[in-house]
Amino acid sequence: MAILKHIASKNADYGEAQRYLIFEYDEYTNKPILDENGELIPRKKYFLDGINCDPFTFDMECRELNAQYNKNESYDEIKSHHYIISFDPKDSVENGLTGEKAQQLGLEYAHKNFPGHQALVCTHMDGHNESGNIHVHIVINSLRKYDVEQQDFMERSCDSRAGYKHHVSKNYINHLKQSLMDLCHREHLHQVDLLAPAEKKITDREYHAKRRGQKKLDKLNKEILSDDLTPNKTEFQTQKEFLRSAIENVAALSYSQEDFQKILVEKYNIKLKISRGRFSYLHPERNKYMTGRMLGAYYEEEHLLKLFEENAKKKENKKQTIIEKKCNTDSKFSTNDKSNPAVKECLPILFIKSNLRLVTNLQDCVKAQQNATYANKVKLSNLKEMARTVAYVQEHGYDTRESLEESFSEIKKKVSSSRKNLKSMENKLQTINEQIHYTGQYLANKAVYQQFCKAKDKEKFRQEHSTEIALYEAARKFLKEQSEDGKLPSMKLLKAEKEKLLYQKKEAKKVYHYYQDYQKELNMVCSNVDKILGKSNIKQIQKQKQPSENREL
Repeated sequence: MAILKHIASKNADYGEAQRYLIFEYDEYTNKPILDENGELIPRKKYFLDGINCDPFTFDMECRELNAQYNKNESYDEIKSHHYIISFDPKDSVENGLTGEKAQQLGLEYAHKNFPGHQALVCTHMDGHNESGNIHVHIVINSLRKYDVEQQDFMERSCDSRAGYKHHVSKNYINHLKQSLMDLCHREHLHQVDLLAPAEKKITDREYHAKRRGQKKLDKLNKEILSDDLTPNKTEFQTQKEFLRSAIENVAALSYSQEDFQKILVEKYNIKLKISRGRFSYLHPERNKYMTGRMLGAYYEEEHLLKLFEENAKKKENKKQTIIEKKCNTDSKFSTNDKSNPAVKECLPILFIKSNLRLVTNLQDCVKAQQNATYANKVKLSNLKEMARTVAYVQEHGYDTRESLEESFSEIKKKVSSSRKNLKSMENKLQTINEQIHYTGQYLANKAVYQQFCKAKDKEKFRQEHSTEIALYEAARKFLKEQSEDGKLPSMKLLKAEKEKLLYQKKEAKKVYHYYQDYQKELNMVCSNVDKILGKSNIKQIQKQKQPSENREL
């Protein structure tokens, strides 16, 4: 996949960039490689072009432009920007990418995204350590040479005018990444989503630190092997790599944040700190915490919490499978034996909604009494439902009417409990929504209230801005009443809490509907059993009595 790298340079020697592109440099020290006579060695093969300049007089032309506008004269100013487009090594084999084609793509990219700038575009085919990945270097003078038309990606009006500096922002970098992805998709080259957070964030600094460390370790191991000893370690690991490896191993075993935190300390001596919804890790050999964002998206709170949830679900599913097997194979225990712990787990877990229907009471069916054919049809249907009810009772192990009633009562309690839990989630969500509303109202009118506090004639200012001040004071009063420590809640944390509660509400709703369906089914079974036994449904009798009793009252 093609990746984009950006380097801002304060080096006033523009010739250094030219030399790097044309001559060979040591990848470890980043210094030029000299021959026996102490002269620079040209690269074996490269393609070099200049935009708005001659590629071999790039340094002089840049200095002349800087002098013309009196820019890039101080030490702290950024003199040039270096962009590197690295293509996937597989593109040269699978998609026919050549150095000439990569150079043309680089020129097209530079013309489109750096208009008006003096630029060097150079393509190398060797890659790092002769890996063979073709990559394009684009070096631009930070000062624009020509006026150009205003483009959509330019955030300021001066970004199109000569004599103004190249403006790099987060939005602009995202535009450059999107432009590169579009280019690769058009040319059918390997590409990933550059705008998505990196799963494993490996910086240049870490990459080179690993290479240097591996080189030293190999040298040390060579000495150890020469003494007929076996080295303990053959692969160098940076501190970030150690953290990534440890976090991956522990996360795969954890079912909650508490498990994760505990195992990290016990197994790897890594401390976890959670601040403002961010995970930070302390390496055993460091005094400063390292945030999950520095390691990559896989090591941040959002991904890890999802992973813990998935692990917990897998554990529950595995447990459920074991219980099902035990319930199906263990005939030594009676299924209505409440002392059997497996039954207690099976009862609520193994509910699968059946297609049972209520047995029709012919005495209450007017149509059946009027039509003998319809009555016979209802009788046949009732026989089928009775047979299915008997099969259901036997399948679920209800030996007595009392055991069936006990199960119904138990599920009824769970319905009530899950309903209360759902209501609690809804109340919490309502409170959070109010806090978000008043926090927004507070922040929206805060500036006006600050002006009111600084105003000399406060009475006049209040009359002119009575609505804003009233809204601010009402919001402040509400937030102080809601806050235990009197501090204003963070809008970001409130929205995160809302997302969490919305998810919990969704899950609570599922549980409630699950038990509600279970209750309806057991109620239907109880009614059918009563009709099979020739008894009246106690619940229906009670419902029928209540209206008549109310009428008497």
